[in-house]
Amino acid sequence: MNNQIMKALYFKKLQSIAQLSKTFNKSVPLITKSINSLLQMELIEGKELAASTGGRRPIQFKLNTNLNAYTLVISLDQFYTSVYIFDLENTIIAENVDCYNPLSDSDNALKNIIRLTEEIIDRSKIPLTNFLGIGISMPGFVDTEKGINDSYDKQSELYHIKKYVSDHFNIPTIIENDSTCIAFAEQKFGTAKNIKSSLVINLNWGVGLGMIVNEQIFKGSSGYAGEFSHIPLSNSNTLCSCGKKGCLEVEASLTAAIKNVQAAINSGEKSSLESEQYTNLLVQGDALIESALNGDQLAVANLGKIGYMLGKGIATLIHILNPEAIIISGRGARAGTILLPQIQTAINEFCIPRLAQATELKISEFNKQAQSLGTSAFIIDNFLQTLFHKN
Repeated sequence: MNNQIMKALYFKKLQSIAQLSKTFNKSVPLITKSINSLLQMELIEGKELAASTGGRRPIQFKLNTNLNAYTLVISLDQFYTSVYIFDLENTIIAENVDCYNPLSDSDNALKNIIRLTEEIIDRSKIPLTNFLGIGISMPGFVDTEKGINDSYDKQSELYHIKKYVSDHFNIPTIIENDSTCIAFAEQKFGTAKNIKSSLVINLNWGVGLGMIVNEQIFKGSSGYAGEFSHIPLSNSNTLCSCGKKGCLEVEASLTAAIKNVQAAINSGEKSSLESEQYTNLLVQGDALIESALNGDQLAVANLGKIGYMLGKGIATLIHILNPEAIIISGRGARAGTILLPQIQTAINEFCIPRLAQATELKISEFNKQAQSLGTSAFIIDNFLQTLFHKN
């Protein structure tokens, strides 16, 4: 019971005994006993009083802010590595953000990940013993139970990335798919909170999907559910990163929008993006979204194109899973106001109205921060109990 209460206080912040009793369907005396035990161990503290429902105002409880316990998050996408240190209130203590590190360069990617992580630990001056755990989130066929990324050859260091990182830092480590982490963040803290069934689109250099079904993260029989980007909806002859043609990703990702804009500029179309000196994909992506938000017609048109293709894919998802909500999250969610009308147009065109009307379309406010926040939450979910041994 103590561990469950600790997790509830992490995910829901302030909770009274009555609220915890209702959450876990346990008696007030049992919850009170656990609360007193946690107070004695100084793992939690009483805080401001909750609103009165008549009679004495109940005390609310929260995690002790002086525990000096942290999570170490390594968030990877196809091209960039970001490393964060979070405290138990999800405040970022230190960060190395969007460091260019292509995962396709498997000979050097892990070395860069280790280096960036060492840098942030040294800069924070936090002892390794104060970290509850390390969380690695990355794209691909991540098998959480086996601790591997099956997208890579078994001889690759990235196949065994969890083991290498855990052994190097001697800290308990988990690995999870990036889109699953994004869905977990949206479920616990964001736009999917209090929604039983929702689908969370990770719009980035590719297109990922995290699924929440009956308030649980759904991963499928082998843990690989959610390969949304490889639904064959494209008529393009462009090869996808998976090596096949026809995948949604080649027309419905930030990478696709960037390539289309560049091709248009090369053919003579005018845009504020002509003057941009692109140094890497990140700068291109940020410039594209910023220009579109400032009204650049070429940028708006090409983000609209990927929005329309996303909508076609989303219509398919609605037909299969009938979710309460579809949430656009990840790096591309920042362009939500531009994407939303085109996504909705495609849903109206390709989806049965009765099903479409039962699904709400939402844009995340977390944007690219969702991945790191969800990864940190998975660390807490797996390793919070280690605080009992320390106290």
